[in-house]
Amino acid sequence: MLDIPSISAIVVAIGVIVGVAFAILELRNLVKTRQTDLVWKLYSDLNTDEFHQAWTKVINLEFKNYNDLLEKHGQLFSGNPIPAAIFKVANYFEGVGVLLHRKLVDIGIVADLLPVEMTWEKMKPIVEGMRKQFNDSRFYEWFEYLYNEMQRRKT
Repeated sequence: MLDIPSISAIVVAIGVIVGVAFAILELRNLVKTRQTDLVWKLYSDLNTDEFHQAWTKVINLEFKNYNDLLEKHGQLFSGNPIPAAIFKVANYFEGVGVLLHRKLVDIGIVADLLPVEMTWEKMKPIVEGMRKQFNDSRFYEWFEYLYNEMQRRKT
């Protein structure tokens, strides 16, 4: 038969186990809430007038190739409106790609809310031209990673 100290030790052990289980559940809930908050912030940024105007400029660009784009709209670091829009949009999706790579956002939520594929497909020749011009294959690597993860998700 168990004595009072043994019963007390068992009760304390059960209490600790319940407390740890509760803490783990709360931590999981907190992580999910933070991820949701982060994605909602990203979605809110996407819906600002400033970003929407930049994105619309990029999506509606007409160019044959990278050199044609530069001839029509100026060099990338010229400060002209189209190159500025290109950087704004590419930098936004680059940031989302980094967050996805670091597992700080859920790909399902990103896929549901952000026009990643349409944007990358429009910007791919621009990014490839930048990589070639500046001899740096890392230009917008996380934007491309984001797109590739979206494609992988489909299969």
